[in-house]
Amino acid sequence: MIKPSLTVLATCLALSTPVLAEKLTPERIFADPSLNGPTAKGVALSPDGKRVTYLKSKAEAANVQDLWAADVKGGEPYRLIDSAALSSGAKELSEAEKARRERARVSSRGIVEYSWDSQGRFILVPLDGDLYLDSVADGKVSRLTETPGDEVDAKVSPKGGFVSYVRDQNLYIKPIIGGAEKALTTDGKDALSFGTSEFIAQEELDRFTGYWWSPNESRIVYTRVDESGVDIVPRADIGPGGATVVLQRYPRAGRPNAVVDLFVQDLATGKAVQLDLGANKDIYVARVDWSADGKTVYVQRLSRDQKTLDLIAFDAATGLGKTILTDTDAHYIEISDDFRPLNDGSFLWSSEKDGNRHLYRHAADGKLIAQITKGDWPVSALEGVDEARNVAIFAASMDTPLERRIYEVSYAKPGKPKALTSAGGWWTAKVAETGGAFAGSYNDPKTPPQTALYAPDGKRVRWIEENRLAEGHPYWPYAATLPVPEYGSLKAADGETLYYEILKPQGFDPSKKYPAIVAVYGGPHAQQVKKTWQSASERTYLEAGYVIFRLDNRGSGNRSAKFMRALDRRLGTVEVDDQLVGANYLKTLPYVDADKLGVMGWSYGGFMTLMLLTADNTPFKAGAAGAPPTEWGLYDTAYTERYMGTPAQNKDGYARSDILNRLDKLKPGSLLLLHGMADDNVIFENSTRLIAALQKKTIPFEMMLYPGERHSAPGSKTKGQHVLKTHLGFFDRKLKGQ
Repeated sequence: MIKPSLTVLATCLALSTPVLAEKLTPERIFADPSLNGPTAKGVALSPDGKRVTYLKSKAEAANVQDLWAADVKGGEPYRLIDSAALSSGAKELSEAEKARRERARVSSRGIVEYSWDSQGRFILVPLDGDLYLDSVADGKVSRLTETPGDEVDAKVSPKGGFVSYVRDQNLYIKPIIGGAEKALTTDGKDALSFGTSEFIAQEELDRFTGYWWSPNESRIVYTRVDESGVDIVPRADIGPGGATVVLQRYPRAGRPNAVVDLFVQDLATGKAVQLDLGANKDIYVARVDWSADGKTVYVQRLSRDQKTLDLIAFDAATGLGKTILTDTDAHYIEISDDFRPLNDGSFLWSSEKDGNRHLYRHAADGKLIAQITKGDWPVSALEGVDEARNVAIFAASMDTPLERRIYEVSYAKPGKPKALTSAGGWWTAKVAETGGAFAGSYNDPKTPPQTALYAPDGKRVRWIEENRLAEGHPYWPYAATLPVPEYGSLKAADGETLYYEILKPQGFDPSKKYPAIVAVYGGPHAQQVKKTWQSASERTYLEAGYVIFRLDNRGSGNRSAKFMRALDRRLGTVEVDDQLVGANYLKTLPYVDADKLGVMGWSYGGFMTLMLLTADNTPFKAGAAGAPPTEWGLYDTAYTERYMGTPAQNKDGYARSDILNRLDKLKPGSLLLLHGMADDNVIFENSTRLIAALQKKTIPFEMMLYPGERHSAPGSKTKGQHVLKTHLGFFDRKLKGQ
């Protein structure tokens, strides 16, 4: 038997603790203010280094955000822009903006994004489809646009001379100080758009923009996206008031993608030069960057099979390009945001070629200068660079995959990285463009998210949002019984280490036996088990008397390349095996009722729930599957082909993972199926084919559908409560017999 690596300590806080904790209800979880407390999102440091800006939810409306600021020199943080003062929030967003927010998993309203110019003079705030500009010098906020269409993906040009945006599939610029807007493109309509990122770029490559300013704002690179070859998949968008049919261009596995071209436009002459991406148009434009001097455009071109990534350097004036670096992988390449051009012409790059993702420095011609980091651990992200000191600031889990810290290392004379932050939890950072100062955010199972400004040496300069768990904090009434996970590890069939966490019921009695629920995701590249602040919704399961168990199977993120590629061409196999290892371990625990195991998950977790319920000799009595992909041929190109190849290349793999081929092993009445009826990602057809097959086989099951909801689990106050109560009611009936 493998013992947990961390013994649960008695829940005690360094501060005074309430004598009695209140019961946490679904109603309170989705009420205001947020139980997480005041957290800072979208943190940025002003270019002049004098203030930190961030988004913060209203205390009275947690789903509505305002723009806040904190001065580096001290003083209380203050609200810079009140979203309610500029917009009522009642405007209906365009379908394009709704889709863009869904791709970015943005569910808040109010101010959801903003941007500084590189001079630190202006802050651009898009709000409900229109644009507002904050002049830092006098604090005045002016409205820049008021049009029927939505201005999306808005930016301030680097030197603050223009704002730019996409409207109705065309790219526009507008002088900040007077002057009319100018359309840089005019042909956007129907299946053709300019300055946009296509569905696949947003959903699977994390590229949410389709245009890029040069540092001196004399040129813009923009995309030309032609979706005319992409299949039109009629999608019923079923809402509370009825249904509409959306003719969505959805590139399914093995089918045509959008064709993306790149152009560089000189703003002075108006001349646009096309960048030659090669004769093969069936590629992905993964990333676009400018050199520090504005003379070179760097494009990361990813092959359709995602096994080859080329870095091409283009002359911005002529459009001529040369491939200066090529990264290949026999399985697939995982795209990152770690490319960083330096002022001396060299650049930083990350690769998994030595078995883990590490940082490298290359000369301007692509020649390797040095490997910067090395070791049996992966770099999570290159967070920033301080060129004055020749150091790279990065996030990594050097000590354990369960924790993440911020480090710095010299790229001029690589050596042992220096830790800038403490151990024990999970760190992220936003690094200043110059100087090396950073806004660091931290949380752990006992600490809700905190954000502070740190000096380059890691010393805290000031709190931005301390969010201390003390009297007055929204979670304080429940803090006396704050659930803290136990962490441990098991071994997969091939000897790989699998980390897990367990949460025990409130009022835990080791002499009793409890039903247990496995909360699963299981999909490639994702990590679930880590030392972070726990979701308040899971506490309701603990208060209802359930054990919650979570395990990161092979294929999960923040591990070696070998570990993460274990699922290659065989989704629905080794990750299912690993979760069964976890479930069988769970059955051996003296306080778990081995006959009362449940499983639940959403999206890939929904797929995993179905696979686990239909596994041979499944240990699970019941499972709740939300928005599950039920046949990978129905899902999009980039994700599915990265891990499975095309249906023509991997017929057996696609058939093996089709849940309809496993339904004879599903226990009658053991399934709760949930899905949003306007899902534009895992199309509702995934569930309707399952529903029809279950009915044809006369297999009883339960179902809950959510009109108007897209792919993300419904998060509104009422629907969020409903999802949670539906899960709890289902498991109470199936595992407790209530």
